[in-house]
Amino acid sequence: MPAFLLEVGTEELPASFLSSALKQLHERVPKSLRENNVSSEAVEVYGTPRRLAVLIKGLPSQQADREEEIKGPPVQAAFKDGQPTKAAAGFAKKQGVEVKDFTIRATEKGEFVFINKLIPGRKIADILMELVPQWVWGLEGKRLMRWGDGDKRFSRPIRWLVALLDDAILPIEFTSGSETITSDRLSRGHRVLHPDNISIAQAKDYVTTLRSAYVLVDPAEREKAIIQQVNTEVKKLSGEVEIYPDLLAEVTNLVEYPCAVVGNFEPEYLNLPTEVTTTVMVSHQRYFPVFKDNERRQLLPNFVTISNGDPAKSDIIARGNERVIRARLADGQFFYKTDLSKSLESFLPALETVTFQEKLGSLRQKVTRICQIASQISTQLQLNDSESEQIQRAALLCKTDLVTQMVYEFPELQGIMGQKYAAASGEAETVATAIFEHYLPRGADDILPQTLTGQVVGLADRLDTLVGIFGLGMIPSGSSDPFALRRAANAVVNIIWSANLNINLQKLLHQVVADFTAIHEQNQSQTELITLLEEFFLQRIRTLLQEEKQIDYDLVNAVLGEKDPEYTQRALQDLLDLRNRATFLQKIRDDGSLEKIYETVNRSSRLAGQGDLDTKQLNPNSLIDRELFQKNSEENFYNAIVDLIPQTEAAQRSRNYRKLVVALEEITPRVSNFFDGPESVLVMDPDPKIKQNRLNLLGLLRNHARVLADFGAIVKNL
Repeated sequence: MPAFLLEVGTEELPASFLSSALKQLHERVPKSLRENNVSSEAVEVYGTPRRLAVLIKGLPSQQADREEEIKGPPVQAAFKDGQPTKAAAGFAKKQGVEVKDFTIRATEKGEFVFINKLIPGRKIADILMELVPQWVWGLEGKRLMRWGDGDKRFSRPIRWLVALLDDAILPIEFTSGSETITSDRLSRGHRVLHPDNISIAQAKDYVTTLRSAYVLVDPAEREKAIIQQVNTEVKKLSGEVEIYPDLLAEVTNLVEYPCAVVGNFEPEYLNLPTEVTTTVMVSHQRYFPVFKDNERRQLLPNFVTISNGDPAKSDIIARGNERVIRARLADGQFFYKTDLSKSLESFLPALETVTFQEKLGSLRQKVTRICQIASQISTQLQLNDSESEQIQRAALLCKTDLVTQMVYEFPELQGIMGQKYAAASGEAETVATAIFEHYLPRGADDILPQTLTGQVVGLADRLDTLVGIFGLGMIPSGSSDPFALRRAANAVVNIIWSANLNINLQKLLHQVVADFTAIHEQNQSQTELITLLEEFFLQRIRTLLQEEKQIDYDLVNAVLGEKDPEYTQRALQDLLDLRNRATFLQKIRDDGSLEKIYETVNRSSRLAGQGDLDTKQLNPNSLIDRELFQKNSEENFYNAIVDLIPQTEAAQRSRNYRKLVVALEEITPRVSNFFDGPESVLVMDPDPKIKQNRLNLLGLLRNHARVLADFGAIVKNL
């Protein structure tokens, strides 16, 4: 079975585009083949900085023949008085069949003429010649360039094209304006180690042929080689190494034939904070730092870089890299000493010169707002004077490192340098730690702040941003979220959950919005702004419960309510209780407890909707007229509700909803007898008073269950 090779040779591709293009080809090529009824045994995608390649193995020589049903004109138009019309003759001629081959079949729109037509399979070469341009020009990326002097756009100029079906060249041309690239079997080896063209005899030999020209086309092979070489070199230094995933992915896509090169720098630079040195090496130079003790983050004055050059000239390559990092570390040392010559607080006035957002003022104004919100959170948490003072101090200083020379040069160190400068300035350890922690989490996989001070300042910072940006009408839409508001809202919820902070988020939002609207013009009323923010938080909460807490969607609906203000307000007022109820519901679904009470509670809840009982009523006194009872099942139902009251109240106080579920399980037989037993009753009795009395009984049971969740939103057989 034939194999097909496509290689698109280019100038050096950005690592980010290469990574994205490989993913796109992995998805699109197999899908494209399926859509064209082409089978294959394997689709392999390769790429280096100078090429993208697709190797398809086990192709058929042509598509399989297929039978296709084709719909023709309506019968009334195709035949008149039993004879075929021009419409019938035209359809037959177009499809290459005879009128006698027609079949008539009824459809929703009446009877139509159909034919079953055999579609011969096309040659695989013809199909591939059509698909290849779609694969290449369909690749998406940032800042694509025009290729040649035409309109074709690609990440970098295309320089050669290989297209082989087994050993035969498949004639394909890429044209952009006056420039045309024609397919051949000639590829190019490593720029330095094999600068000559290399001929590929067979498509299936692609990987081995390029390897002989010092090009490892498989990113997985290059990655494995990099890890092995780095570990080998670090072991020679009696050191340890951390293989940073992002760094590994980037250098893998920057080289074609990796060669680990060891470099050194002066030990005096080890006096710099480890974070400064590693940031210079990892983020700016793409080096792997070498640690004396990885756990304690103690560095050695060495690094490992991955070269794409000649291994025989590693010494020269090392000297060049050493000159670069020496200069960068010297800069870092100067910035560090200069910053330390002043106290961290002395940088505070400089925040006036940095704009947070044009209409929201400077960073100094933002700090003032953070302090105010942090105070409101402290009041809600009923913190003592010492805790509140530390929070205020951390809030005041949390942004000051942004105007230090070090962070100006290395923005990745925000918060990290703030913590170090705070400690050097004599600030309390709690304050220094909070300056770093208030930025946490910095991404989806990052840790959360561990100290109360860091948690409160982090919440205040994000709430200020959310309210301010929403107040300006800059609400995230689609994939556009320039201020990372979704991530900020996620962090607010996750910090509250992880630290078990008893915060009324709804009350806090009202306070922050009121303070904002008092001094800023906004695009909507205060009420509208609060509504927008609450809906935004509810969306994030729903996503976090489903995706991070792994709660079934219907159970999330049951605790958040579906267009139920009582539940949505309760959720925002008590996020901890919301989380506990959601996780508890998932637990009792998994252990089978939910199934035991589901039918009875859900049936009661549905029927209770026919009545008008307030959903907060729990006590049957003044609601139930026992004189209207006609059967013992009603009396038993009533007594069940009375028995349920202390259990429900205990569950509300302790948030131990197991007590409520156990109580509901215990009364289930009595409620079932009310519905279906020998003394069952007709709820919708003709007598309106009896009907209302029975609906109130059902409404009371529904209300007790609603303390946990809206059972009407739960799907029985998920």
